[in-house]
Amino acid sequence: MAGHIAFIGLGSNLAGPRQQVLQALQALEELPHTRVLARSSLYRSAPVGFLQQPDFINAVAKVETAMTPRALLDALLGLERARGRTREFRNAPRTLDLDVLLYDDLRYHEHGLTIPHPQMHLRAFVLRPLLEIAPDCAIPGIGPAAVALQGCPQQQLELVAHDNP
Repeated sequence: MAGHIAFIGLGSNLAGPRQQVLQALQALEELPHTRVLARSSLYRSAPVGFLQQPDFINAVAKVETAMTPRALLDALLGLERARGRTREFRNAPRTLDLDVLLYDDLRYHEHGLTIPHPQMHLRAFVLRPLLEIAPDCAIPGIGPAAVALQGCPQQQLELVAHDNP
């Protein structure tokens, strides 16, 4: 498969969050023309934005895909819907949240899709698992992910499990 390298952020804080993320990692393997190259450990993080909700379980996966960015996002949204994701309000609790973080070194924006993910450089729960599987990763337009993580010292993460295959 001649593919593109994408990084996918995964998160859940409802209906068995750890299992939701593990099942989503498996579901990524089943997407057409896509294979998982690496996956991070699982991390627990406090909610951002709307604080009156349970902690999240987060991870990042590196995939190779022949899908376009939009097709990949649409496939991820389908996985979210299949796991019961609803969008009641911004930063609401969710069964599953899947985001296209990076896609090659693309800088791209269209309605509903911005790459790199516009908040990723501000979120330790994205950066730390990303750096675990891609230590030299750079965010287009931002710079090294390791430098961005240094700007998030107040965000605490707890390593939950090393679930690498």
